[in-house]
Amino acid sequence: MKRILIANRGEIASRIIRTCKKMGLETVAVYSEADKSLEYVREADWSICIGKAPVNLSYLRIDQIIDAALQYDADGIHPGYGFLSENGDFAEKVKEAGLTFIGPKPEILRLMGDKITARKTMANAGIPVLPASSGAVASLSEALKVAKEIGYPVMVKASGGGGGIGMALCRNEKELETNFASLKKKAEKFFANGELFIEKYVENARHVEVQVFGDSYGNVVHVFERDCSIQRRNQKVVEETPSPNLSEAGRERLCQLGVAVAKAIQYENAGTVEFIVDEKENIYFLEMNTRLQVEHGITEAVTGIDIVEWQIRIAKGESIPLQQKEIFRNGHSMEFRIYAEHPNTFFPSPGTIMVLKWGEGQVRIDTGYHEGDSVTPFYDPMIAKCIFHEENRKQCLEAATRFFRTTEWEGIQTNIPLFIELLGNDDFKKGQYTTQLLNKLHRRF
Repeated sequence: MKRILIANRGEIASRIIRTCKKMGLETVAVYSEADKSLEYVREADWSICIGKAPVNLSYLRIDQIIDAALQYDADGIHPGYGFLSENGDFAEKVKEAGLTFIGPKPEILRLMGDKITARKTMANAGIPVLPASSGAVASLSEALKVAKEIGYPVMVKASGGGGGIGMALCRNEKELETNFASLKKKAEKFFANGELFIEKYVENARHVEVQVFGDSYGNVVHVFERDCSIQRRNQKVVEETPSPNLSEAGRERLCQLGVAVAKAIQYENAGTVEFIVDEKENIYFLEMNTRLQVEHGITEAVTGIDIVEWQIRIAKGESIPLQQKEIFRNGHSMEFRIYAEHPNTFFPSPGTIMVLKWGEGQVRIDTGYHEGDSVTPFYDPMIAKCIFHEENRKQCLEAATRFFRTTEWEGIQTNIPLFIELLGNDDFKKGQYTTQLLNKLHRRF
């Protein structure tokens, strides 16, 4: 493999380009008409426009992306995250074109991309799962019946959903009646799959995930856990590792379950197994993200492992570079996702970034935007990820507070004021938080 096309945009494209350069690999960037002035387009060795701004006319165009890869003699395609990263049809067509897909096999993408099938597969493998409907619920009346049997509160989820999209918490029949039809339409629109299922909702839970790797030789390792419980609209905004207030026995059990999930499906490449952990440290499988995660940087910070490099090496047919006993974690790391959005309503705030002066301190900033760039309404409004790595959690909190208090921006609104408030919250400072903490800060969802 000598040349890789990156089927993505913005900060993750820049991130992948950085590793490719380190490995001596050439890169091809694809961009929409709206992204032609962004930095990642200039960072790649070659770049090509693949269509107009809307994603269905550019970043979701499988034919355009593969044609671009062939035109520039690329050997492989890295999908990043989002867009086509978990699309089994895309991975299949990449393979048919004689190219290497840097990710799992198409059949694994399809298996774990359908939440209903994934749940059944895990249950059959002995992995603990939450009480749920046996399959898709076809009607509101069936949904009401299942919810009554499981017991409220319940979460209604799109089988093909992801990234916090296509789910709704229902605490009673009225809320289920209100949400069911609209959620089904949303699932059909975003995932071309209107199937919904119902799952028991766990109060005061934590959302903790495990980074895993598998190779074509049957080896599987974990690279520890990440706590992703700070969420708005069921979407992560802050992640950290190690997970605070998790016993060492619970941590070990969690990581071993992550390995067991990967082994059960003969997983290859990088993946993340997501779990719900209740107040008694009971652990339940939630889903598996068969791709690179937005929050992979905090794992890199504490282990020194370049996760993108491992992805590329495994895709080339190499074995996992380290054995489990050779993987260690040092210090504490936290990531804050910076969005162009109103800090109270979380509505997107597109516009031109007139001023962006990052604050004081040593911080890894993964970004695709700089002063003068425009944040358009066509894509996810995340503009940067700020990753802190210190000897301990207390130092991470202090570094983040100092950094955000000295950061300046104009032209767009951001969620930085939310982070400043969060960093001053006693529950967060103690690490005693659940997925409901932002609700407790009286934010509107």
